[in-house]
Amino acid sequence: MRPASFEQFVTFIYVRDLNASAAFYGDLLGLPLALDQGTCRIYCVASDAYLGVCQRNDTAAPPMPGSLILTLVTHDVDEWHRYLADRGVTVAQPPQYNPRFNIYHCFLRDPDGYLVEIQRFLDPAWPRAR
Repeated sequence: MRPASFEQFVTFIYVRDLNASAAFYGDLLGLPLALDQGTCRIYCVASDAYLGVCQRNDTAAPPMPGSLILTLVTHDVDEWHRYLADRGVTVAQPPQYNPRFNIYHCFLRDPDGYLVEIQRFLDPAWPRAR
């Protein structure tokens, strides 16, 4: 028999400058801080989905470009793009329609170079937020 369903989801990333990343995810994106563990801060992205931002130590390998995409889903892709670009966030790709996946999205870079996608699903089969 399979155990009970998972209740929450956390993605952890390692960063070079915890304060710069905290300013990006906490201040700029407005993600609420759920737990401060000192060298790791966990932000609430959606009801039970979290992002852990952890200070990497000197022996940790740097992030591999393209190895991770953090996707934040919203109806306001254009507004988020304008807001973040106006505040100096690096835009990797401006908002555009992607016919392959039937989405509207843009890509930005966080302070450590992680790719952050702001996306809206256009497919009516996608389950809406509860």
